[in-house]
Amino acid sequence: MKMRKLIAGNWKMNGLIAQLDDVEEIASKIAIYPEVDTALCIPSTLIRPAAGRFPEMAIGGQDCHMASSGAHTGCISAIMLADAGARLTIVGHSERRAAQGESDADVCAKALAARSADLSAIVCVGETEAERDAGQAEAVVLGQLAGSLPDEATSEWVSIAYEPVWAIGTGRIPSIEDVAAMHGAIRNALTSRFGTDGAAIRILYGGSMNGDNAKSLLAVANVDGGLIGGASLKADKFLPIVEAAASAPR
Repeated sequence: MKMRKLIAGNWKMNGLIAQLDDVEEIASKIAIYPEVDTALCIPSTLIRPAAGRFPEMAIGGQDCHMASSGAHTGCISAIMLADAGARLTIVGHSERRAAQGESDADVCAKALAARSADLSAIVCVGETEAERDAGQAEAVVLGQLAGSLPDEATSEWVSIAYEPVWAIGTGRIPSIEDVAAMHGAIRNALTSRFGTDGAAIRILYGGSMNGDNAKSLLAVANVDGGLIGGASLKADKFLPIVEAAASAPR
């Protein structure tokens, strides 16, 4: 099935007001790749100024709370992200699963909260190195997928990001064969659960994708884009990935 690639940047805990210049540079250049969907998930402190200044760029959050409001000090709700101008949010990133102890049920609730605020959601799944070495990678990932995706998920508002935890920010990536096998397993699980619409849910690869390896990764069947970390902070690193997506088979 042909579908548009999605290249989404995750700035993590990086970016001050001065870095809006970097958002501007990226936003000013993506127009030459109209066949690719692009987004930047930036710190919540930058969402309103970025969304206001660069409406051509889809701006997103990096997490949201499952509640719309309440006594949740330091948290941000999906409706707050939307109010600031965000169009999407990441949920279930491995760093939050590990450091904040988020469960699959938490991630599922956050995805539903995003939907209720008319945000798209990138739902992250992925195994640790120990789990892969133990031969449990597929079971772990498919278990997370089953528990983290709500029954209401559709291709209209949900994407999946497969992120082998041991590859994030390390420069290491699984073999092309391993990526193909995992994305294929995720696709089979999606179509088994959601039928024909499961074939239209985008599956992004997230784990040290950069300008050097993006072309080969994006050519893999069922790799429908990328969730990009450090390489999304600067236009000269991010744009080659978008360019690779523009030329990749669909």
